[in-house]
Amino acid sequence: MVLELRQQLKLTQQLIMTPQLQMAIKLLQLSRLELLDTIRQELEENPTLVEDVQKVAPEEQSAEQSETLPADPPSTKEVSIEEKIRDDIDWNNYLDEYNSSGRIHFETERKDATNFESFVTRKESLREHLLWQLLMTSPTEEEEKIGSLIAGNLDKDGYLDVSVEDLAKVSGAAPDKVEQVLSLMQTFDPIGVCARNLRECLLIQAKYFELDDTIVIEIITHHLNHLENKNYKAVAKALKANIEDIISAVNVIIGLDPRPGQQFLDEEPQYITPDIFVYKLDDNFVIMINDDGMPKLRVNHFYKNAFKNGKKIPDNVKDYVHEKMRSATWLIRSIHQRQKTIYKAMESILKFQRDFFERGIEYLKPMVLRDVAEDIEMHESTISRVTTNKFVHTPRGIFELKYFFNSSIKSIEGEAIASASVQEKIRLIIESEDPRRPYSDDKISKLLKEANINIARRTVAKYREIMKVLPSSKRKQL
Repeated sequence: MVLELRQQLKLTQQLIMTPQLQMAIKLLQLSRLELLDTIRQELEENPTLVEDVQKVAPEEQSAEQSETLPADPPSTKEVSIEEKIRDDIDWNNYLDEYNSSGRIHFETERKDATNFESFVTRKESLREHLLWQLLMTSPTEEEEKIGSLIAGNLDKDGYLDVSVEDLAKVSGAAPDKVEQVLSLMQTFDPIGVCARNLRECLLIQAKYFELDDTIVIEIITHHLNHLENKNYKAVAKALKANIEDIISAVNVIIGLDPRPGQQFLDEEPQYITPDIFVYKLDDNFVIMINDDGMPKLRVNHFYKNAFKNGKKIPDNVKDYVHEKMRSATWLIRSIHQRQKTIYKAMESILKFQRDFFERGIEYLKPMVLRDVAEDIEMHESTISRVTTNKFVHTPRGIFELKYFFNSSIKSIEGEAIASASVQEKIRLIIESEDPRRPYSDDKISKLLKEANINIARRTVAKYREIMKVLPSSKRKQL
């Protein structure tokens, strides 16, 4: 075996993403709120970027954007998001470090200012509400410890997640003592809290309303499975009662709260701010980008004039300012490119789905990302990013841009139909059914075939589950 050293030339191609393209891709996939957070963070960190609070004439604004940065003209070349991006590249390795936009909090403090936070009420949690009631009973130190453990192990619905044995082991108390404290806390408000399962929760509420020795207790204790399937005849046969009495008892049970802890959830509603508005004027639709609340950015003139005046500036300061000015310019142009791309994508969607905007959801056409990508001559990955977490306000309501992309369902005659339109037809069929004799999935499939839509029973069941509609056996009402 002979070992030897050799020199060899090898030519390889390597894909490198420029900082401009990285920033453009990052901003393109952000939602409106995330974009505002990113802009605020950049305004805080970049001294050369300022918010233009004055109204600038369009000629001056275009002149400002066309100015070239000193000492490095090629670096300010406009970013083009339309460039073709290869499908066989895993962009996650490039984008992971750019996807986290930190949460920014601005705070100004004045000694003479009123602290309004002291007047803002915070919603009381379920745990605090239960412990307050427990303290009103003057508990011992051991009972207070057990009660704190019970209140801390409740789920969002108010059910106890752990067993009495585990609570006794953690607290060091006897199981009988834990059962005693648990029984006490099960009488607290909201009624039904601290139950270990649905049956116990309903029994606590039934006893609170003094329904002992009634068929309500019997149904909850022994016939919840029949109640779930609405098999009232089996319950009447087992209890040897009239069907009218069973229905009356069932109506009482329906009025009970199976999730008593839900009223203490502190989840705040998430409000949607549309990125685009589509208005109908006469026979045409007008698209408007929502710039309300979006800061108008520009590069600080102070730093531009400092270089133009020829002042002596240390090299390290000059390099730092150049880098920040390039970053500010890239950010401004990337935001403009983002808005332009969103507008073009919405314009293409409007062209394909015009019947939907004019006539409603039943006329939504099947469409994929490739259709829009080919129409506006961009890559599918760009369309995917530009339609993610972006919302449009239309005369038909507010929709995510992804909503307009649907798989196709074959019709018996004519063109294919969008899956969302089929779901809407299923919903209308179920709403028009007789509640005493609801349609089965097979019957709905046959009704759809009469309406020129050919789908199988299992597809109907899948769409029904997506819409969170119960099967026919559980929709039946007497």
